[in-house]
Amino acid sequence: MSSTAIVMAGIPSVNRSLYREMQFSVGDPAALIRFPGNDSERRLLILRDIEMERAREQAAADEIACPADFAPASGLSGDRETATAQAVAECLKRAGVNQITSDRTLPLSFVDEIRKVNIEISYDPDLGVIDRRRKRPDEIEHLRQAQRDTETAIRMACETIAAATPDRDGVLQHDKETLTSERVRAMIDLHLLRMGYETTPSIVAGGPQGGDCHQRGSGPLRTGEPVIIDVFPRNQTTLYVGDCTRCVVHGEIPPVIASMHAAIVEAKAAATAATRSGVTGEAVHQATLGVIHAHGFASGLPAADDPDDRIAMVHGTGHGVGLDVHEPPLLDFGGPVLVDGDALTIEPGLYAPAIGGLRVEDMVIATASGAENLNTLPEGLDWST
Repeated sequence: MSSTAIVMAGIPSVNRSLYREMQFSVGDPAALIRFPGNDSERRLLILRDIEMERAREQAAADEIACPADFAPASGLSGDRETATAQAVAECLKRAGVNQITSDRTLPLSFVDEIRKVNIEISYDPDLGVIDRRRKRPDEIEHLRQAQRDTETAIRMACETIAAATPDRDGVLQHDKETLTSERVRAMIDLHLLRMGYETTPSIVAGGPQGGDCHQRGSGPLRTGEPVIIDVFPRNQTTLYVGDCTRCVVHGEIPPVIASMHAAIVEAKAAATAATRSGVTGEAVHQATLGVIHAHGFASGLPAADDPDDRIAMVHGTGHGVGLDVHEPPLLDFGGPVLVDGDALTIEPGLYAPAIGGLRVEDMVIATASGAENLNTLPEGLDWST
């Protein structure tokens, strides 16, 4: 009988590591137990009884069971998560397991029940992380599709802003109504809903609001001011996300904005050129900062006495992306060695509270020979047609 096993548990519809491992989404508690063997492993999935038949057809498991199949002598709790945890503990006990390994997402409800039967729990910080980082070919295609569709929403938003008409106060008008961040965000949402995406609160931040890199944006948009458009929806079928940012300026582009834009586009090119498996995320970030500093701009969070017109890159170069919009690894100080199949955003930005901000973001796949860029959208600030 096995003495060790690997256990991952939670709710697959929100625990993306568990979903990726079992390839089956459900909104109730579930657990995947992997029993190692000499040449292969046995994979047992425990989940709610009414999901078993569907799981037999779709899940990446050798056996499907429900909590009642492993009810302890004392019976199962009326709480579904507790009952699933009790069943996992009983299953491990019957299999003669005395030690399990799990990941960072294992709920305490499962930890408690497993410990009650005197099974030791070991934590593997890479479990459910490294595997997710090494994207399979099918995952890369899902990301490619999501990014392609995300780009259509950004193009629509940027072209709408560029085609708007300013009133005498410089406030943009579209279809005889004021064009606001909220209106553009709603247009993006409707566009993506029609394409089969779950929408998230996209960033449409104009003017000084864009000086805060994660400000969602609100109120009227104005001519002559930069607008950050950052869109990151999830495909409802594949569950993989897109993540792309472009900027637009209606009318004349101020010289300072043109200088900021030139710096971040060059920095993005340098970071992309530095990206490949085997280099560190920190090295990619340093490539970005080299260009930012060469253009005379600062980096790092502002000090209390810094002026509002200080222009700086205040965040890392990028992050992993896949089933979630933010995944390991980071392209930042301390960023780890990149692996083949890492899906990454490359997104230099410059921000000043008194002026606004600019960010240009692509998604790339790290390979041994370099970075495969999944984006084709123009990088410029002028979207007039």
